[in-house]
Amino acid sequence: MPNLDLPILVVDDAKFSSMVVGRTLRNAGYRDIRVANNAPAALKLMEERPVSVLIADWLMPEMDGLELADRVRQHDEHNNHYTYIILLTAKESVEALSEAFDRGVDDFIYKSDMTKQLIPRIFAADRIADRQNTLLQANALLVENNQELENSSIIDLETGLCNAKYARERLDKSLRHAESRGGATAYVMCGIRNWQELKRKHPPSIMSELCVGIARRLSTLIRPIDALCRVGENQFATVSYFQNNDHCTTTAFRRIFDGINHKALKTSAGYISVEAGMVLCRASAEDGTPTVQDVERAAVQGLVDAYETRRFTETKPELRQGV
Repeated sequence: MPNLDLPILVVDDAKFSSMVVGRTLRNAGYRDIRVANNAPAALKLMEERPVSVLIADWLMPEMDGLELADRVRQHDEHNNHYTYIILLTAKESVEALSEAFDRGVDDFIYKSDMTKQLIPRIFAADRIADRQNTLLQANALLVENNQELENSSIIDLETGLCNAKYARERLDKSLRHAESRGGATAYVMCGIRNWQELKRKHPPSIMSELCVGIARRLSTLIRPIDALCRVGENQFATVSYFQNNDHCTTTAFRRIFDGINHKALKTSAGYISVEAGMVLCRASAEDGTPTVQDVERAAVQGLVDAYETRRFTETKPELRQGV
């Protein structure tokens, strides 16, 4: 069954021609028909409300059918919409029709046989426009859903660990917990110092295996109550809470530093050794509660120092004024 509410716009500077097209469409039962006497007026009507089918004369003053097709395609692109464009023409040369197709025209109706061709072409235009707009809407929904998933995701897809978003959330909760209950928060960053060197030697598939291997190794070395996250391509972070401030030291995490540095990881390319730098950024409620950004900033700077000294270093966040 045809969609008799199909929005159609007829554009022709000749009133008699547009009257014939409109009458033929209404006699076929179509109800949503608008008429414009020139291309600028047609564009204004389309901005007010989009149409599914545009029927326009090829030869018009000010802006002809091809120029109108160009503008309609730009309008469609901006509005994520598809308009089926039919030109009314007396031209029958292959060159002229080829040019029109290249400009985005979908179909032609010869004026000499317009009354017989119009309705069958509208049936086809309805199906194609509906299919195209359904696909555009579905694609837009997929893009929107993917963006929402990315924004809400807390998992690093390569390693299966939590990601940087979750690390910040967990760090903030730990800092608030220490603020209300006392104790200390430990933010331990582990970075692979020779990562770029390894990337030059091995293909991405091997680097992915290595990354997964590092994640598994670190998972076996942390406490069950700690949160292990991948916060960068070659950086991992552990968020921990200690009731006793004195227990929050590098000694509590020494097993991680030794476990990642002193034992090679197995990959398809053989065993690969990594050089890990580590820093403990310690935040105690007694010293004031830093922000997540304060802790991350101090940890990154501390990791740079750890790379240079090749030692497991310790640092504290610098509280900003007013915090």
